[in-house]
Amino acid sequence: MLYTFLVILFILNCILMVVAILMQSSKGGGLASSFGGMGGASVFGPRHAASFLQKATVVLGISFIILSILINIAGTHRRAQTSKIQQEIQKMDSNVPVLPEALPGTEGQPSAQPAQKSGAQQQNQSSGEPSPKK
Repeated sequence: MLYTFLVILFILNCILMVVAILMQSSKGGGLASSFGGMGGASVFGPRHAASFLQKATVVLGISFIILSILINIAGTHRRAQTSKIQQEIQKMDSNVPVLPEALPGTEGQPSAQPAQKSGAQQQNQSSGEPSPKK
């Protein structure tokens, strides 16, 4: 909830900052000249419009940085919390049995890796005696 509110506030801040920057007059007149010369300046007066837009740009820039930091903090806390569905999935993954080394019904088939024989089995085979069955 807080994260969503901060993101919406951040987007509004970005839009206002773009408008404030583009409305400032530059050497060529900027976007303000496209609205009939200095039409935006006539509301505040020529001197007050420039100082108002400069102050608005500074305030919006500072709020941009602060909102960026707050969104980052809120986002890390949001990622740290796991939902109930994610917790259930983790429980199900931990309960999945591990496959045995040899599947049932494959005792007679040769395996990819030859089984190593213990020392007692090797001695029994060399002496001609059958190895004990398990």
